[in-house]
Amino acid sequence: MTETPYHTGKLLLINKPLGWTSFDLVNKVRFALEKKFRLKRMSLKVGHAGTLDPLATGLMLICTGKMTKKIDQFQGMPKEYTGTFFLGASTASFDLEKEVDNTFPTQHITEEMIADVAKNFIGKHDQEPPVFSAKKIDGERAYELARAGKEVKMKTSRIEITEFEITRIALPEVDFRVACSKGTYIRSLARDFGLALNSGAYLAKLHRSKIGEYSDAKAQSIEELLESIHETTTEAKSNQSE
Repeated sequence: MTETPYHTGKLLLINKPLGWTSFDLVNKVRFALEKKFRLKRMSLKVGHAGTLDPLATGLMLICTGKMTKKIDQFQGMPKEYTGTFFLGASTASFDLEKEVDNTFPTQHITEEMIADVAKNFIGKHDQEPPVFSAKKIDGERAYELARAGKEVKMKTSRIEITEFEITRIALPEVDFRVACSKGTYIRSLARDFGLALNSGAYLAKLHRSKIGEYSDAKAQSIEELLESIHETTTEAKSNQSE
């Protein structure tokens, strides 16, 4: 079998584009490596260290080869997100995957209220994940059950929010930056934020900016990564011919 630097193990920092699933990204990287190095299908381990929803963008850690053994370690690292809450409405998915199903008053909401509510979320809390999530219930993904029209009861998880900064208020939109523990659902935070304001809210935009010490500032686009894979292959072929 052809041994490549990607078998030895690489950690790739990629900015996930809007609309892509996490598996789309993994499959794109795996296919590119298999094609360039002429590897057998699925002969190279490739995995990601933390899912991002299709409607989210930002940092993903893609592990190859022996580096996949560290996926659990990377998944356990704290995360940082930026994004936008839309106040005064709710959706079944807590984001824009589903249409607005209810509207709520917002006339009573002030900037002071928004700042105070944000402060109240800092610390450890029990959070209920979204029904439309990848959480497993009796071996099945919650979103698969929800999309099939089945009733889904989600168990709460203990999460911690260490920073919650409001960066812009232009009602009905509120921009934020959140630093949080593994397992925190920002979509659920959006719902809970709206409820705490005696209104409703859903997540309109989400970007993951950090995973542990790794930042999106150091991440490549998928196009840049594919180009670097091509350059590595070209260099490897050049070395073999010497």
